[in-house]
Amino acid sequence: MSEVDLPTLAKTGRSAAESKSQFALEEVNLALKECGYGFFHVRLMLAVFVGLVMGVMMASSSSYILSEAECDFDLDLVDKGVLNAMPYLGMLTSSIIAGFLTDAFGRKTFVVLGCGGTFVFMFLSGLSQTYVMLTMANFSVGVFFAAAYSSMLTLTSEFYHDGVRDRIMLITSAAIPLGQVIVALMSWGILIQDWAVSFFDGAFVLHTWNYYYLILSLWALVAMIQYILLPESPMFYISQQKYDEAREVLIKVYKENTRKPAETFKYKDLWKDKHLLLKRQSISPAIQLSSAFHNIRPMFRMPLLGYLTLFCVLNFTSMTLYIVLRMWFPQLSAMFEHYSSGSSDICVIIDSYSRDLKLKTLPERDEVCIPARSGAESYINSLILGSVCCIPPIISGVLVNKVGKRNLYIVCGFIAMALTIAVRWANSKVAMVALFSTDVAISTLMASLTQTMVLQHFPTTTRSLAVAIVMTMGRTGSVFGNILFPILLDMGCAVPFFSLAAIVGATTGLAFLISSKKE
Repeated sequence: MSEVDLPTLAKTGRSAAESKSQFALEEVNLALKECGYGFFHVRLMLAVFVGLVMGVMMASSSSYILSEAECDFDLDLVDKGVLNAMPYLGMLTSSIIAGFLTDAFGRKTFVVLGCGGTFVFMFLSGLSQTYVMLTMANFSVGVFFAAAYSSMLTLTSEFYHDGVRDRIMLITSAAIPLGQVIVALMSWGILIQDWAVSFFDGAFVLHTWNYYYLILSLWALVAMIQYILLPESPMFYISQQKYDEAREVLIKVYKENTRKPAETFKYKDLWKDKHLLLKRQSISPAIQLSSAFHNIRPMFRMPLLGYLTLFCVLNFTSMTLYIVLRMWFPQLSAMFEHYSSGSSDICVIIDSYSRDLKLKTLPERDEVCIPARSGAESYINSLILGSVCCIPPIISGVLVNKVGKRNLYIVCGFIAMALTIAVRWANSKVAMVALFSTDVAISTLMASLTQTMVLQHFPTTTRSLAVAIVMTMGRTGSVFGNILFPILLDMGCAVPFFSLAAIVGATTGLAFLISSKKE
């Protein structure tokens, strides 16, 4: 999944709103306070929870089927890397455009279309009979999910008043590591089965991993239905000068939360007195786009351009480390499970697996290809990794205000470098799981800190796009990392780990250039 810090995006959504009529937004905040909290917010939080878990499944599912499908498609390590990278490559193609257009055409529209498209193409992934079809379906899943992701978070944040918005989104951020635990449990429950159904005399076969994708796609379908039943953001309606629609949404929220009639709502007549509002002309989408382009011009001049470049480099590195280790962990865990009888040295195990995989993919092989399927131990290891990743939000909340974001990033960077180097000498299953889990958790915190620092250094008019660009560079790192990791692994076991450590160390040094004046 695209990996994003939700509290950061909450502030981004708030900053985007600040560029609208301040008076009207203050009234919305007062009205939201009057609405209180009730069944509507329960539905809202359930929807965003299902949507975020859907995103984790979208990004992580391919890493769990690598062992299952390697014989069906004769996959080598590079093929597996490309398959892992496809959702992130898809996200690159749509994330900035979707984020830019959300303010003009609505949050709900993009969320519903994005979830619907994610469901369709995850379902098609489950029907895939060729490697090309599977990779293209995964690519399309990334395209649609990226369109839904930022809109989903913005829509959620704009139904809470600014006094609790950041805290609510911080709570919501727990859905991502929890989603990693859920996908590991579902993978464990489904992929250990021996399901195979043949149609048309063997021309169309559904294996266990096909059913796995079909079942996971239901999360996207449920998310789409939930968001269809939710209203559009009142803040978006205000940005479009649709005050009647915004008022109706607030009344609906009030009635659903309080179970009281609309007549008791203190703000039931909000914005009805047209003569109190400034005369406004309707603004065409073309004019809105022109104004948006004008507002972002300062971002491409110094000093903001320098900060943008620096944060892009930092996020590229932290997300590359995080995604590569997380996506390849199930595969490496399966290697340990099947090849650790003679030696527990990670390089001996990887080299043995690579040698056997090359023999399996030879066209002239005589023996039947038997995949190295993940057992209970591999899924338990994934559960441990997902649980450890729940710790960074707690750490960041406790330490950030005391030591500062830049200083915490630097410390985390050097710790991550040391952990990545230490992976090379992992000589037991416990050591491998401990090092990978801690390294992934630390790199998660680094990515979160990078996105938060973007908010400190960019003004309101450029903040949302700055976050989108920085996240796009992070996803670019995810694509290149997943493709290059198996190539480097084929050159030698230590090469990818030492390369990652060197890049992390070098870019962590660049973090000293970040100004700490706003800490």
